[in-house]
Amino acid sequence: MRFLCSALVGVLLLAGAPSAQAAGVPVLSWTDCGDGFECATAEVPLDHRAPSGEKIELGLTRMRAADPSRRIGSLFVNPGGPGGGTDDTVRHLATSGPAELRERFDIVGFDPRGVGRSQPLACQTQEEYTRAWGNASARPHARSFGTALRDGKAFADACLKQSAKLLPFVGTENVARDMDLMRRAVGDAKLNYFGVSYGTYIGTVYANLFPKNIRVLALDGGYDPNTYANRPYEYDLGQYVAIEAALGRFFTWCVETKCEFGAGDPRSAFVALQNDLDRDPVVANGKFVANGATLTYNLQSLLGFGDDWWWYVAQVLAEAQNRTGALLVEPDVQFLSANTAVECADRVFPPGQLKARLAVASRMAPLTGPALAYAVPNYDHAHATACTQWPVRSQSRYSGPFSAAGAPPILVVGNTGDPDTPYQDSVALASTLRSGHLLTYRGEGHTGFYRSEKCVGEKIAAYLVERALPSRGTFCDD
Repeated sequence: MRFLCSALVGVLLLAGAPSAQAAGVPVLSWTDCGDGFECATAEVPLDHRAPSGEKIELGLTRMRAADPSRRIGSLFVNPGGPGGGTDDTVRHLATSGPAELRERFDIVGFDPRGVGRSQPLACQTQEEYTRAWGNASARPHARSFGTALRDGKAFADACLKQSAKLLPFVGTENVARDMDLMRRAVGDAKLNYFGVSYGTYIGTVYANLFPKNIRVLALDGGYDPNTYANRPYEYDLGQYVAIEAALGRFFTWCVETKCEFGAGDPRSAFVALQNDLDRDPVVANGKFVANGATLTYNLQSLLGFGDDWWWYVAQVLAEAQNRTGALLVEPDVQFLSANTAVECADRVFPPGQLKARLAVASRMAPLTGPALAYAVPNYDHAHATACTQWPVRSQSRYSGPFSAAGAPPILVVGNTGDPDTPYQDSVALASTLRSGHLLTYRGEGHTGFYRSEKCVGEKIAAYLVERALPSRGTFCDD
């Protein structure tokens, strides 16, 4: 997140008072961007505390409602990340999503600041980042912590060098304020919003800043907001444990189905594969490509697709034994730079706890934890080595409250087998929000909507269109 007048303005902004909306509403000029979709660029303040100051540009995508005579308004969507652009989500929902949403809403997405078409930030180059992964390994050793600390600082310093102007102003509070400007720019009196994964935190912060500006808010794959923002080590440990548990369930399935990986003992085969790749990394043209740590990173990403994809996980693990395939690719620096920068802006990690906390994560998740905890900063739960050394003070950190007093009913969806946003976080979010209402999906993979398009999808659509909530205690199993 001076002088007396500046401090007073800051208080009014945080309270969602009229001063928070003093910035001019962007004027959107929509142009055709193929297949019936429209694109636009919006100018918003770099610093919402100085609404008349420097501006940045945000990229938007829209598909108009298929039935204009029954149009409710715009439905803003966010796929999460942080670091994910919205274009693919808009295009998916507008072509394959529930018919009621396509007919009744303009489907709209804007890339959050620092992402995609919205002033994308940069840190290390892909070559620098990949080379740093070569310092990591799937098993911890005596030098792991010191190496991780050095790599974390090098990454954070690169972010400052490449993105100094934007870096203090990325983060969720500013994204939520941007979204309220986008709501006004499209002419909606109230916000309709569907956020997935990190998108649930954007929605949660918005609900606390602008509770009276909401019509409907559906949050799928929830963050426990207070733990995420204010007890980050605790929050991250939950994700380490959830990923490890999902991998264990995959191994059980693999044994029961006699899958093509592991010859009946996939756990041992996986450990052997990690160790083999650490001893003898994949190299191309004299440059490091993959080892046991990058294998683990790519595998945890695949677990989010759920058990429908476990056959593919077994296939690519078997391919990795032959030193080829989708698990032996370089982690994407562009996505992970934004992912790290936003979470370092949103959260405060006490540096003195770092070493002990990483050790705990490694013990609690021995197959997947060390590879991510002691690598160059990467995904969600593996940012602490950068965040404890972050070179700027965030001007966009929201630390609470999170009850969203005065907001209408908010639908929260949690998946009991979610490896990415553990189910207990959705339970916590629904109970934290004063008007929260929990829908549970019993399954595997990340979020409910994309795993259960019939049950969860229908109930989310009914809520967004009709404001109809499922009965309390409702479970979806399809």
